[in-house]
Amino acid sequence: MNQTDDIEHILQQCRTVAVVGLSPKPHRASFDVSRYMQAQGWRIIPINPAATEVLGEKSYPTLTEAARHERIELVNVFRNSADVPPVAREAIAIGAQALWLQSGIENAEAAAMARAAGLRVVQNKCLMMAHAAR
Repeated sequence: MNQTDDIEHILQQCRTVAVVGLSPKPHRASFDVSRYMQAQGWRIIPINPAATEVLGEKSYPTLTEAARHERIELVNVFRNSADVPPVAREAIAIGAQALWLQSGIENAEAAAMARAAGLRVVQNKCLMMAHAAR
């Protein structure tokens, strides 16, 4: 599979997205992208240990904790590239279908690990812009 195929599959099949690093601050990219996806009918699950609620949704401290309460299809990451491998391991462990690393975020180790576990992987792309371009 190539990234274009993965993007198309994710946009067609996923509707529940855990957003790792979703900020409650409206001026942050994570908030803007998540608000857009929510307006398109996607279910947003915030992952932020410092927040209790973002965009009207309960926030969880970790993907693992969120997965105890929610079925997560896609993990969208707003973290530094170096911080992605543990997120990828968690995404695999909770049975997510895909891992999406937002614009400016790339990690070859995490991508290879996720792909080897059967996840679709997108790196260095904005979910909102990919959705809007369809």
